[in-house]
Amino acid sequence: MLNYIKLVRVPQWIKNLFVFVPLLFSQNIFNKAYFLPAFSAFLMFCLVSSIVYIFNDIVDIDADKLHPTKRNRPLPAGLISIRSSVITVIILAALVALFLPSLNIRFRIFLLSYFLLNVFYTFIFKHIVLLDIFSLAAGFMLRVVAGAVVISVQVSSWLILTTMFISLFLGVMKRRSELVLINEDHNQNTRKVLASYSLNFTDQMSTIAAAGVIICYALYTVSERTINLFKTENMIYTTPFVVFGIFRYMFLVYMNKKGENTVEIMLTDIPMIINVVMYIAAILLIIYRFSL
Repeated sequence: MLNYIKLVRVPQWIKNLFVFVPLLFSQNIFNKAYFLPAFSAFLMFCLVSSIVYIFNDIVDIDADKLHPTKRNRPLPAGLISIRSSVITVIILAALVALFLPSLNIRFRIFLLSYFLLNVFYTFIFKHIVLLDIFSLAAGFMLRVVAGAVVISVQVSSWLILTTMFISLFLGVMKRRSELVLINEDHNQNTRKVLASYSLNFTDQMSTIAAAGVIICYALYTVSERTINLFKTENMIYTTPFVVFGIFRYMFLVYMNKKGENTVEIMLTDIPMIINVVMYIAAILLIIYRFSL
C-alpha cells in the first residue's frame, strides 16, 4: 500500500490546494454551499494529477532508472509493475468519470485542459527550454481559475498574476537544483532540456519571478477592488509573510542546495511551515473578522 501511495504521489496533492484560493479570498471558506463544490474540485484535481504522475512515470521509466532520486520511485525501482500501474490509472479514471458530472461544465473544461496540458508536457513541452517552466506555471493557474468557476466567483487578476509568478519561481528553482545536481555528478543528466539552461540564467529568472510575486501580491493587497471587497486596508500587512516565504525558499535553494522537491520543503522546513500558518491565520483574521 505504501508503494501505491508513492505511485500516486499523495504528498504532491498539496499543490492542488491552489483550488481553494478563490474560496478563501471570496470570503466563503466557511460557507458549506461553496466549500463542498470546492472540495470536490480539489479531489478531482488530486485524482487527475495522480493519473498524470503515473502516466509520466511509465513514459520516463528508463530515464528515471538513471536518476539519483527518481530511481527509488515504485515503477523504476521495480516495486510496482507497468501493468499494475495501468490498472491503477484505469481505477482513478473511473472515479473521475463517476464524480465529475456533479460539477459544472466550466470546471470540467478547465480540468480537461489541465490534463491535456500535462499530456503535451510529458511528450513535448518538457523538452523545450522555457516552455517547460511556463507549462508548470499554466498548471497552477488552471487550478486557481478552476477553483473560481466551480463556485461561480470572480478571482482578482492580481491573484492570477501572483500565481503565475510564484509557479514560475518554483519551476525555475527546481531547474536550478537539478543543474546543481548535474554539476556535482556529470553522469546524472537525465533531463535533456537542462542543457539549454545555466546557473546564471536560472538565477536571473528566479530574481525576476520572485520580484513579480512580491510586486503583484503587494498591488493586490492595496488595489481598490480588494479594499472595497474586504472593507479594510489591512491586507497589506500580510505582504511580509509572502516576502519572507520567497526569501526563505531562496535561502534553502541557494545555501542548503534544496529545491528539487517543493513539497518536501513545504512539509519539512519548520520556519516555512510557521510562516505559512501565520499567513493563513492573518488572512482569516483580516478577511473574516475585520471585514464584518
